Amino acid sequence: MIPLIREQYNRAFTLEKYDAFLREINGAHPGNLGFRIAETPVFIPAAFKHRLIQAGKEVLGILNDPDFPKKTRAAIPSGLLVPGETDRPEFIVVDFAVCTDENGAYVPRLIELQGFPSINAFQPLLATSYRNYFSIPDGFSPYLSGYDENSYWDLLKELIVGGHDPREVILLEIEPENQKTRLDFYLTQDKLGVEPLCLTELEKDGKKLFYRKGKEKIRVRRIYNRLIFDDLKSRKRKVRRPVDITHRFNVEWVSHPNWFYRVSKYLLPLLDSSCVPPAYFLNKLEVVPADLEHYVLKPLFSFAGQGVMLNVRKEKLDKVKDPQNWILQRKVNYAPVIRTPDDPAKCEIRLMYYWKKGDKEPILALNLCRLSKTHLSGIRYNEKKSWVGVGICFFEQD
Repeated sequence: MIPLIREQYNRAFTLEKYDAFLREINGAHPGNLGFRIAETPVFIPAAFKHRLIQAGKEVLGILNDPDFPKKTRAAIPSGLLVPGETDRPEFIVVDFAVCTDENGAYVPRLIELQGFPSINAFQPLLATSYRNYFSIPDGFSPYLSGYDENSYWDLLKELIVGGHDPREVILLEIEPENQKTRLDFYLTQDKLGVEPLCLTELEKDGKKLFYRKGKEKIRVRRIYNRLIFDDLKSRKRKVRRPVDITHRFNVEWVSHPNWFYRVSKYLLPLLDSSCVPPAYFLNKLEVVPADLEHYVLKPLFSFAGQGVMLNVRKEKLDKVKDPQNWILQRKVNYAPVIRTPDDPAKCEIRLMYYWKKGDKEPILALNLCRLSKTHLSGIRYNEKKSWVGVGICFFEQD
C-alpha cells in the first residue's frame, strides 16, 4: 500500500530468507505451526491507519448502547446461555477488507467481528521474526495506542491471568494439541504460565472446577476461553463432556462464552456506518434485493467462513429452513492491493481490541492480516497459492 516500500521489499525478498524466517517461527515449538504464513507483512500508511481506527470506533460504538443486552438477547442459541456473564468482552476482533471507493482511495469495509480472542501470543513472535529476516522500515510498528511488545505482554497478563496464580488459570479448548492455532496456546503458556487444557480434562466438585497435573489436583479459578461451541457441535466424533460448562461454577471467564455470540455476525444488520455493508436478518427481509448476485448468505452460528453461500439465488433463500439463523449481506469487493511476484493479493485486516476492567472502551493494541488470491480469505481456500496466509501489518507512526 506504500509503493516505494513494497518495491524495495519485493526486490530484496528471497526464498532462502523466507525459509529461515519460517524455521525461526517453527523453532519456538517445532512441528506446531498449523497454518500458512504470508511471505510479506503489509505496510499501512498513516492516513489509512486513521481510517481503520475510525471505522473500528464506529463499529464498536454499539457496545455502549444501554439497550445492547436486549438487542442481542436472541444472539445466543438455545441451550448455550452460560451463567455469570461479565459486563464486557475482554477480547474483541474486527475484520476489515481493504477496498477502494469510487475515487480509487483505499477504504475499510467490515467483514466480521467477534467477542473472542485471536492468536494474541503468536502475533508478537511473527512481528519480531519479520524484522529479523526482512527489511522493515523505521517508524513502522504492528502495535497501536502507544503499546510496544513489553507493554502488550503486560496487558495480556493483566487480562488473562487477572492477578491469580497462573497454575489456577487455564486456556480452555477442545483437544488443544490438534488445533491449527496450537502454537499460540503454547506461546501463551511460555509467557504467562497458563496451561492449555481440553474440556474433557475438567473435573467438578460442586461448583468448583479442577484439573490434574500428575498426581496433583489443581483448582481452576479463571478460564481463558478458546472453546467454540460450534466446533464442539460439529465434531463427527462425539467429545466426552464430563462437565457441562453451561452450568454455574465458581470460576471467572475471559472472555465469557456468551460474548462469542453477542459480538458476532448477529450485529451486522444492527450497525449503521459507511464502513458496514448493508445486511439483513433473513427472517426479517421484507423485499429481496433485485441485485441478489451482489449479496452473500451467511449462517449466524459458524466460524472461519464455514457455510457461507456466495452465489445466492431466490430459490436458495426460499429453501432455507431456519431463516432466523441466517443473514444476507452485500458483497465486499476486495482490492487487489498487495503487489506480489505473480498475481496481486487481497488483504483483510483484523484489529485486535482488549477491554480492561473499569475502562469505558476497549483498547486497540495489535493486529493481524490475511492475504488471499481467491474469493475467500480463509487459509483453507488459498492452500495452493504463494504470498498468501496469515501476516501482520506494520503501521506508519505519526
